[in-house]
Amino acid sequence: MTQDDLRVASHGTPAFKSPLAVRRFAPDDAAVLVNIDCVGGQTPPPLTFEKAGPREQIYFDPAKSRAAIITCGGLCPGLNNVIRHLYYTLRDGYGVPTIYGVRHGYLGLAPNAPLEPMELTSSWVESIHHQGGTMLGTSRGRQEPEVMVDKLIEMGVNLLFPIGGDGTQKGAHAIAVEAQRRQLDLAVVGIPKTIDNDIRFCFQTFGFISAVAEAERVIDRAHVEAKSVPRGVGLVKLMGREAGFIAAAATVASGEVNFCLVPEEPLVLDGPSGFLARLERRLNARDHAVVVVAEGAGQDLIANRDPLAVDASGNRRLGDIGLLLKERIPDHFEAIGNPIGMKYFDPSYYIRSAPANSADSLLTERFARQAVHAAMAGKTDLFVGFWNGRIVHVPLPVSVGKLRRMTPDSELWAAVQAITGQNHW
Repeated sequence: MTQDDLRVASHGTPAFKSPLAVRRFAPDDAAVLVNIDCVGGQTPPPLTFEKAGPREQIYFDPAKSRAAIITCGGLCPGLNNVIRHLYYTLRDGYGVPTIYGVRHGYLGLAPNAPLEPMELTSSWVESIHHQGGTMLGTSRGRQEPEVMVDKLIEMGVNLLFPIGGDGTQKGAHAIAVEAQRRQLDLAVVGIPKTIDNDIRFCFQTFGFISAVAEAERVIDRAHVEAKSVPRGVGLVKLMGREAGFIAAAATVASGEVNFCLVPEEPLVLDGPSGFLARLERRLNARDHAVVVVAEGAGQDLIANRDPLAVDASGNRRLGDIGLLLKERIPDHFEAIGNPIGMKYFDPSYYIRSAPANSADSLLTERFARQAVHAAMAGKTDLFVGFWNGRIVHVPLPVSVGKLRRMTPDSELWAAVQAITGQNHW
């Protein structure tokens, strides 16, 4: 990756003075380092992201602008917060007169859309941040970028804010490329959303902390269940298709987990060093155990799973590792004549449909406000990411299709190993 890869696309020279009443604007040459660690005194040429922030000169005339907000993919705490903050920053900050909410994701920009886009109002967005999910609705699946751009032209939209994960941002990039091919002044600025926290160049996505907090409560209940019966096991399956961030973070937050199984680490069930043998040693020593497994762990153990099958969003179809462990763990202990009492928890949809907590509410405001600043300045084909403590402009081509994963030598995984002691067992 070079500095050219990190250059943000722009529609041209800003010609309008910003209407924002702020004390300090962000210059276009403000930057944030991609890598802040130095190893062995090496000083390679630094790579930098363009720093987000309000620009003194903007590209679009607010009075002649129209914006559209769209939410795609799975639910996540904080979606309604982002919608609300986008609306108020556009309307009250810049004076954009018309702001649409696209219904049911990218499907809402297709000819067969179940509902037409709606014009948002202050009374409609006023209290939506207290509710989980998305008031605009969502969907999965690809729509043709040519068709979506046609719809945006019909609506007169020149500012588009897609809120979603990697698949959503792929769609946003396709829209931006199609708009550029037609030489349209359409700013496409994405806001990254996933409780899996696996978007490249976004250290923390909104909704992640809320999901961890909800998962911690479930883990604590599983711990109570496990300690209440002889040889009790509490098994909790959490989300995390390709990355185990939520399982690992909830494990550390709870402090009651004895085994954390994630996609980044191979899962071996059988043999003297396998998971079942280690669980047996744990139960013999302490009489109870709590196991947390991310949904993407151990996929090679699931029979009859087509490794090439994908869902409507292009994600690989997963087998249910939770149900496999729910069967294999009791069967193992029945076979050795040492039965257990196991309780299984799968709180996935409960967790992702919760409203945002205070930490995520703060992050949604930052993302939304900076996304509007970027779009009004004429920047496009990017999302606003949280990197090294700053909000930055991340060009979509350097991120989409390249998911972020937890590394075995990371501080988070070291904390998991220290708290669980799972290697010791």
